Amino acid sequence: MSIVIVGSLALDTIKTPFAKKEMILGGAATYASMSAAFFAKPCVVGVIGEDFPEDKIKLLESKGIDLAGVKKEKGKTFHWEGEYHYDMNSRSTLATDLNVFGDFNPEMPVAYRKMPYLFLANIQPDLQLKVLYSMTNRKFTLCDTMNYWIEHTKDTLIEVFKRVDAVVLNDSEVREFTGATNLITAAKKIKELGPKYVIIKRGEHGASIMGDGKYFVLGTYPVENVVDPTGAGDSFAGAFIGYVAKAGNTNWATLKKALAYANVVASYSVEDFSVDRLAKLSKKEIEGRIKEIKQMINF
Repeated sequence: MSIVIVGSLALDTIKTPFAKKEMILGGAATYASMSAAFFAKPCVVGVIGEDFPEDKIKLLESKGIDLAGVKKEKGKTFHWEGEYHYDMNSRSTLATDLNVFGDFNPEMPVAYRKMPYLFLANIQPDLQLKVLYSMTNRKFTLCDTMNYWIEHTKDTLIEVFKRVDAVVLNDSEVREFTGATNLITAAKKIKELGPKYVIIKRGEHGASIMGDGKYFVLGTYPVENVVDPTGAGDSFAGAFIGYVAKAGNTNWATLKKALAYANVVASYSVEDFSVDRLAKLSKKEIEGRIKEIKQMINF
């Protein structure tokens, strides 16, 4: 089954207390598609500059990712530079150079418009709406956002939430959007806007999903060696919708399993810089951690 993923492809510069890497592969659509590819075929809509390395394109294609919706424009690729602090949970943005991504206007290939699964990564809400209106056969749509859009374009973001099946946000975004401190209360408020499901990412504390009158929370896999947390949330979202697409249904049992697989793939993503760990990851390793999580929560 194919999934359309709309978002950024980037070249990142990442500094941690232990190392620094320059101009490495990044971007929400990159992490999401690499993670979704373990379960389904991702079809990416995005934009890159003339400086985007050919070997990075080949890497994505080698994972079965369809790049027909990615345009190459004159100029440089979106570049983000960040520095993680010692606990690896907090970071500072040192530079955000939108470059060609600043004029990004997603154009959906005709073949993409009929695909049933869609992930709207973190882009402007008006662009998310444009993509939604262009899709003709949506079965399940998941969308992400960030604090900036909550603060500056909340009304448009609400219109997006009304039209998607599921929203995935981190705990701080949920609290900012709703003004509620309790995450269960906040999830209920978002659900009242229209989405069937609200997924809350809580970093090293796991994730939860609310919908169908039910609530499920799952701790994350305990990672001993966190190297680079960049893209963990996007990896989570990509794996989640990838698993849903593979299952071909959205019943509650499937969504709970999707949450577990999303947690596991994200736990691998942070073990190396960029998508390097995802590039080497095997399905056998994923299933191994799934079994460990089952053992952890069984009593």
